[in-house]
Amino acid sequence: MPATVAGLRYPRSRVLLPRTRLAYVHLRNLLHDAKRDRSARVSAYVAIWLPEEFLVLYLQRGELVNACTHDGKDFHPLAIGAALEKVPAEPEYGEVCFHEADDDQLSCMYTTQTVAPIPWPAELRATDPGALFPYLMATTFDGLVEIASEGEVNYLLFRNGAAHTGYLSGPSSVTLVNGVSRLFDREHRALHLNVRHWPVSEPLPIQAPPGLVQAYRDLATSLVLRLVADGRDSAPAIAEHARVTLITSHPSLDGFSFNGRTPRAVVADAEALTDAIAAFINELLWTATDQEGGGPEKLLRELTHERRHLFHSAGLFDRLSWKLG
Repeated sequence: MPATVAGLRYPRSRVLLPRTRLAYVHLRNLLHDAKRDRSARVSAYVAIWLPEEFLVLYLQRGELVNACTHDGKDFHPLAIGAALEKVPAEPEYGEVCFHEADDDQLSCMYTTQTVAPIPWPAELRATDPGALFPYLMATTFDGLVEIASEGEVNYLLFRNGAAHTGYLSGPSSVTLVNGVSRLFDREHRALHLNVRHWPVSEPLPIQAPPGLVQAYRDLATSLVLRLVADGRDSAPAIAEHARVTLITSHPSLDGFSFNGRTPRAVVADAEALTDAIAAFINELLWTATDQEGGGPEKLLRELTHERRHLFHSAGLFDRLSWKLG
């Protein structure tokens, strides 16, 4: 376990599962219970310390909605399915905790893990509260400040230069003022103290569910295979060309492949992924099918029939160039 993350401690409003050996916990059952059990259907994070990696799973109302990983150097967004695959079914090593947290705190955590901070002015010593807080007030700062020391991570939200909300890793019984004062007391400042800041953080992004990702992969593959079966041997090359052409405006298409390349995991919300797949299907079928006689409509109606309710709920049909009603 990298030393930089082995001792990480994030704020929490309630401990649902204290830090425990991963061998004692069935992760998928834990997540399933969080979705099924009304009392556990909360916004929360699950932190998982593996021997060579640190994972953070984000939940809202019991649903797993996003994930990040720390590889020993930096944090990176991670597809939900890929995150779950990293946890062995019968782990011998590792630890896990399950902590309830406000949605705003989850947004703070994800922002600090995935977005580069704003640099401080060169002349400002951000670890000195006598310089930091007057600077934030003078600049009427709106946004997020992260204060980290010896693995303990804390967040302050500012409006017009004044802190209005805090999520602190220390005792929950203290006031915000006393809690922040503790972070900058002489004892803490003698340790390694890191202070960073960001603009107002966006709400926690919600990834497309793994089931929707797989459904779109199956549909794209089925379209290409059907075109080949119908005599269009160039369909895989057309599909790959369409994917490459569209990938700049639709990055989630990097999670698909039609030339034998191993597709990457998809990290995108459902709207962006659906936009990408619709654009790909439109490009593919306009190029590779005969538009006369309702060919594309018939093909799409047949290949989407089994999962039509899923595709309809995701809004795919509304984005296609052909009406399947």
